[in-house]
Amino acid sequence: MFDNDKMKLLYKRMVVTRQLEYGIREQHKQGKVRGPVHMCVGQEATGVGACACLNDDDWVTSTHRGHAHFVGKGLDLNKMVAEMMGKSTGYCGGKASHMLIASREKGMLGGCGIVCGALGIGVGYGLTFKMDGSDRVALSFLGDGASNEGMFHEALNMAALWKTNNVIFVEHNMYGLTVRADRHLSVENISDRAAAYGIPGVSIDGNDIIAVIEATEEAVARARRGEGPTLIEAKTYRVLGFSTGDKGGYQSQEEIDSWTTPDKDPIIRFAKYLQEKGICTEAEIEELNAEAQSDVDKAIQFGLESPYPDASVLMEGIFA
Repeated sequence: MFDNDKMKLLYKRMVVTRQLEYGIREQHKQGKVRGPVHMCVGQEATGVGACACLNDDDWVTSTHRGHAHFVGKGLDLNKMVAEMMGKSTGYCGGKASHMLIASREKGMLGGCGIVCGALGIGVGYGLTFKMDGSDRVALSFLGDGASNEGMFHEALNMAALWKTNNVIFVEHNMYGLTVRADRHLSVENISDRAAAYGIPGVSIDGNDIIAVIEATEEAVARARRGEGPTLIEAKTYRVLGFSTGDKGGYQSQEEIDSWTTPDKDPIIRFAKYLQEKGICTEAEIEELNAEAQSDVDKAIQFGLESPYPDASVLMEGIFA
């Protein structure tokens, strides 16, 4: 496990992620962020916790719901928000929007608009690390709906067969777009599918960041030893709709309420853990909350004040 300073940083990153989601949602309402935005409120522990177990030179492939992954991997918040707003000061010069943010320096390969599409890329990098004799690891996030895609099974078969340096991390948030998991999954636990490929599979409480860290550390260590991939299924919940364009109505309020209680909410749970372990006082928790909100406010202001890219760069970065 990490030292106290790292644990405080992880808590702050979880709060930053949540406040960022609400802040970006408000900017979207005002037309400052265009296109549908996919929020990860309620899923902060998975992205922040898993990425904490990686080094900068370990690669991550994300999803359309990847803000916690970006924050967890340590990306600059100002450049993230500027990118979400399509500004030239963003990580990709304003061309990636909120979904496809990438940073080579931080090992973030970005998201993918094709469900499960990035997993194939992640396994390709895991194979590269294996062939190079490196102990670097590629961790790929995906959702429960993506585990039904052909790419999921093809990628797991290849990774298992060649013992690639991979961790496959499923954020099981109970919904594939608007369809509940019990209506689109043939198994109760996605981790059971690992047995078909002869690799370890584990299901964890995805709202418990300590469980996330412990499972990911073990999987990363296994990959670094050259022993092949692990499938982690983190059971969590998507509190908000599929995207800002989602009118809702398919998630009952009773269900949402049951996942946002103090014993379920990942941020409240981690705050309680830090206090019980003597890592933080209640006053320190409040101070971290205030710092996180201030960082988000400053990043949004940075994005608003940044210029849009010039039309002359439109065709740059395109390869054939």
